[in-house]
Amino acid sequence: MELRDLPSVDELAKASEDPLAVGAAREVLARARDEIRTGSDPGDLTQRLHERLRAVRAPTLRGVLNATGIIVHTNLGRAPLAAAATERVAEVGRGYSNLEFDLDSGARGSRQDHVAAILRRLTGAEAAIVVNNNAAAMLLALAALAEGREVLVSRGELIEIGDGFRIPDVLARSGARLVEVGTTNRTSAADYDRATTRETALLLRVHQSNFRVVGFAERPTIVELAAVATRIKVPLLDDLGSGALVDVPDEPTAHDTLAAGAGLVCFSGDKLLGGPQAGIVAGRADLVERLRRHPLHRALRIDKLGLAALEGTLLLYLDPARALREVPVLRMLHEEPSVVRARAERLAVAVGGDVEETVARVGGGALPLAELPSFACAVEESLAAPLRRAEPPVVGILRDGRLLLDCRTLADDEVELVARAVLACR
Repeated sequence: MELRDLPSVDELAKASEDPLAVGAAREVLARARDEIRTGSDPGDLTQRLHERLRAVRAPTLRGVLNATGIIVHTNLGRAPLAAAATERVAEVGRGYSNLEFDLDSGARGSRQDHVAAILRRLTGAEAAIVVNNNAAAMLLALAALAEGREVLVSRGELIEIGDGFRIPDVLARSGARLVEVGTTNRTSAADYDRATTRETALLLRVHQSNFRVVGFAERPTIVELAAVATRIKVPLLDDLGSGALVDVPDEPTAHDTLAAGAGLVCFSGDKLLGGPQAGIVAGRADLVERLRRHPLHRALRIDKLGLAALEGTLLLYLDPARALREVPVLRMLHEEPSVVRARAERLAVAVGGDVEETVARVGGGALPLAELPSFACAVEESLAAPLRRAEPPVVGILRDGRLLLDCRTLADDEVELVARAVLACR
């Protein structure tokens, strides 16, 4: 085919009644011209038009089967939601809701009321507020409590959360002034006392959730920092990061931190809590009220679908045993290796793979030293790309010339889906 043989845009678009056909025809013809100039045959243009229209109308945000062994996988959407949470999203999203309407009084209500009471119960806080992520929670707290004044932070806690997002940058954007205390590896309560001035507005403690300092290291406990905050008459804000509401080794809970004397805690909804993306702040009622009244609150507030998913998740925590069964992140964290192995063996039998012992990770910047015994089904490395394009896509880990499908991050009902995808890709 030569350039003069190409149809016009209108001629090609007539092959479909889709209202997007003209734009798709332009794209198909532009690509065809490039191919002809390089000596390639563009093939059946009508077929290409239909393929392009299907691609344009297909959603790009898709469900993925996570066979990486990384539980809170940032690139794969972090925490998968519990069934109770997705049911709440469907119920609230399909119609109108009482998002900001008090059904008892008939007057305007607050979206915060839907989760504030349950958060108070779960954390022991006097009050709570929810925004759209934990970075927003910290930004709001710093702006509301310390704008134009000093915030004392240990040098060992000036962390980068990920993707270049750094604690000093959040402080700067909030309008607060950073005052570094101590050293990278050793900071004591006395360092905060010595750094205090009349401009000090807040003590900030940042949980080292995505790394650990080992060896010659020291950092004050929450009890010690709370004592300093009481002496100098300023609040203590503890950024817990991952947000555990039940006991997880090496992770502080919001309840214990507040009980130890912190004025406020903030944490994520979509990490160890196992819910949707959200930033939760809980603690003293007077401090939470200052956050609620700050102008940034409206800009950072959580939307109704996130709020519905968070409420559905938090309700499960009223029965911790139920949460361990039904919140996927908690189930994967605590599942016995023998159960994971049985899942890997099922998959290996179905696809003719080999069972291989592996180590799973928590991910999401949580529990960096934790190694979870796991088992994977090992298949050919060449299947990695086809499986990523499968329906549904399957993402595994390439290691030592093989593709490992780690079964700690697969649910029982996903094994058959993965097996079908592997067999279809061979």
